[in-house]
Amino acid sequence: MNRIVCLLILLIATSCNYFEKKKVYPEDLLEEELQTFNWNEVDTYPTFGNCEALIEKEDKRDCFQNTLIGNVNSYLAAQNLFVTKDVNDTIRLQIIIDNNGKLNISSMVIAPETRQEIPEIDSLLHQSLMHLPTIYPAIKRRQEVTTAFELPIIVNIQ
Repeated sequence: MNRIVCLLILLIATSCNYFEKKKVYPEDLLEEELQTFNWNEVDTYPTFGNCEALIEKEDKRDCFQNTLIGNVNSYLAAQNLFVTKDVNDTIRLQIIIDNNGKLNISSMVIAPETRQEIPEIDSLLHQSLMHLPTIYPAIKRRQEVTTAFELPIIVNIQ
């Protein structure tokens, strides 16, 4: 009987370690969360008012890009540009939309031939982006965030 009581006391005394609570530090939780965080994706892409009714994320992205490209192309078409040689170029705009919905061009890749035929192309592109409807910024985890992307603009003047 003494052996059983001693064995029970020994088991109870050593099993107390299993009931200890681990202390969890907020810094550890934050570090763990940041490891699983995908910094290259947003929950909702930037959008215009006419794209709000769409449900799918990719549909909203496509609507945003098409609206942006459509506005730029309409503006350029209204300028009645005259060239001495045919221009067929894809201009690549690096665009940043900040968390307030403000659009900025960070860089442009334009072929030298296009610059030669249309010397004012930089200012025309900047002006075309000034006349856009209100942009709603991208959202990541219920926060408005800054996003960057490349926008191809096809210029075909004959």
